[in-house]
Amino acid sequence: MRRQIRIDFRQHSGGPGGGPFAQNLLPVLVAKWLILTAAVMMAAYIIEDIHVSGFITAFFAAAAIGVLNLFFRPVLLVLTLPINIMTLGLFTFVINALMLKIASGIIPGFSVAGFWSTVFGAILISAVSWLLNSLLADARRPGSGPGPGTGSGTRRRDSEHIDLERKGDRWE
Repeated sequence: MRRQIRIDFRQHSGGPGGGPFAQNLLPVLVAKWLILTAAVMMAAYIIEDIHVSGFITAFFAAAAIGVLNLFFRPVLLVLTLPINIMTLGLFTFVINALMLKIASGIIPGFSVAGFWSTVFGAILISAVSWLLNSLLADARRPGSGPGPGTGSGTRRRDSEHIDLERKGDRWE
């Protein structure tokens, strides 16, 4: 008895398209950037000591916060690990507030005044970003929306899985 397995590697090749990771990276980054921009705008709308002069300013403030979170936040989390453990992680909000305050010093037209406004703004921006990013992740998850593969009895086919069916004495 002979078994045959067919595997499709077309999407996983390192060809000119760069594979599925490179093709999906830019739209995800832009979506997350716009989500952070919306969170900054919402914080400026709700908290009176946070001021944003316009959408473009919020857009660049979100970029500054993203870059600061990418490079400096991990270092600060490691350096403040003992106090973060003692406060059961609540000191992370102070680190987020510091990133927000630094971004307000870098971007003209974006200002945050006062310690508590900065902390509450950082909490609000974190919460809104987390909520919108989780909605984005749910929308991007395979089988989460309408379309093939979402029904209970259907089989989902995509390039991430090997789907074999037995037809007679062969596997296809």
